[in-house]
Amino acid sequence: MRDMPKTGMVLAAGLGKRMRPLTDDLPKPLVAVAGKPLIDYALDRFALAGVARAVVNVHYFANMMEAHLESRAAPEIVISNERDLLLETGGGVKKAAQFLGPAPFFSTNTDAILIDEGGGEACAALAEAWDGDAMDALLLLVPHKCASGYDGAGDFDLSTDGRIAFRSGKTAPHIFTGLQIVSPHLLDGAPEGPFSMRLLWDRAVSAGRLYGALHKGFWMHVGDFAGLEAAEARLASRADSR
Repeated sequence: MRDMPKTGMVLAAGLGKRMRPLTDDLPKPLVAVAGKPLIDYALDRFALAGVARAVVNVHYFANMMEAHLESRAAPEIVISNERDLLLETGGGVKKAAQFLGPAPFFSTNTDAILIDEGGGEACAALAEAWDGDAMDALLLLVPHKCASGYDGAGDFDLSTDGRIAFRSGKTAPHIFTGLQIVSPHLLDGAPEGPFSMRLLWDRAVSAGRLYGALHKGFWMHVGDFAGLEAAEARLASRADSR
């Protein structure tokens, strides 16, 4: 296996508007799914994959987020403070670059839960597919049939050589799970302030350096109440089958 990234970014600063009223007095990453806060699914995966440091950006109910994270033993948590200004996904990663270091790092959203089935653990699969000479980012994707809580048209077309491009028609066969490996070089020349990761991915697509890898298991998007219910039902079904 190729070297596993030792640092990860957890994007946890969003407002969680589609989860109101739950998020009227609780940050979305602390919404519990089957009794476990969403952010702990991401951090536990990083810890099991050997990630030593996780940078977590905070904005909405930032004090509550920090209090929860203080209770974790692993990975080491570093806070990227966005209290004054919410920076979106790309801006959040850009601000956190000082903590992420010079090596490729994982980045993940907190509104998704991955189930590993038949194809190995998701972080390990990404690390195995990573090629820093060819890639600026490697995104973990799933086909629609392996997703719940998602009603969109798909995100990416995947070529036979692993390169990906944004949906060119009305639909695309693959959905971005929120987990990726990112080269720090992708941040070179990135603007200050709020911006989406889409800006950086566009540059990588133009350079032929945006790639995708397929997750062999299931992906549960927990972006609203329907997604929450679907995730809890699937997790309960898995528990009952053991």
